[in-house]
Amino acid sequence: MPKSRRSKVVHMTQVTKKGREQKDKLFSNIRETIPEYQRCFVFSVDNMRNNYLKDVRHEMSDSRLFFGKTKLMARALGQTPEEAQADGIDGLARHLSGSVGLLFTNRPADAVLAYLSSLAPVDFARAGAEAPRDFVIPAGLVYSTGGEVPAEHDVPVSHTLEPELRRLGVPTRLVRGKVVLGGGEDGEGSEGYTVCRAGQVLDSRQTRLLKLFSVCMSEFRVRVLAYWTAATGEVTDVDPNAMEEDDEDKE
Repeated sequence: MPKSRRSKVVHMTQVTKKGREQKDKLFSNIRETIPEYQRCFVFSVDNMRNNYLKDVRHEMSDSRLFFGKTKLMARALGQTPEEAQADGIDGLARHLSGSVGLLFTNRPADAVLAYLSSLAPVDFARAGAEAPRDFVIPAGLVYSTGGEVPAEHDVPVSHTLEPELRRLGVPTRLVRGKVVLGGGEDGEGSEGYTVCRAGQVLDSRQTRLLKLFSVCMSEFRVRVLAYWTAATGEVTDVDPNAMEEDDEDKE
């Protein structure tokens, strides 16, 4: 059968998968780093944002951060006393599960815990995140923050956004050039529109609405699970909730 001469799509880009070489590099980098630092922290990140993580790397520029396969990182540290690359560091292995990273540093443990617990920048939620609270757009004239601030300190939403609000499922309409939610000319007496409820997993439609009304529901958090101290060879477990409570008490 003759070879087809029909036009074919030829991709000019080439993506190199992370292979054995990169895994070996991570493994060796962790092992080479262990003797250089006095402490190793295991941490997890809530609502990962690369720009906020870059800030952490910049602030902790005298330290080393590693992310990778948890089994590989555990093997690099050592999973048993016989395999441990430093006295007692194998005690961190039980914390290496899920989405976690390693932080090697010479800074005092209290200073590191205080800095990481103080990080709480807020951002717009992404699809798949869990809503921490309810958000309901009140009936009547629709304001730019959807009722998040008093009307006297807010401004009505632009009429140009009304078609998009309807496309996203909000039953709005234009009344004399103003966006109104609910029946009647001013919408008063009608029920508001519920965008999300606390604990609900958000979809892309809901996150778009939250962004339109400038409602931030994601909080970037670094939670320390445990840390190892070279001088004593001990692993100290850390309660992430206790870190947050201590931070709130300081405020």
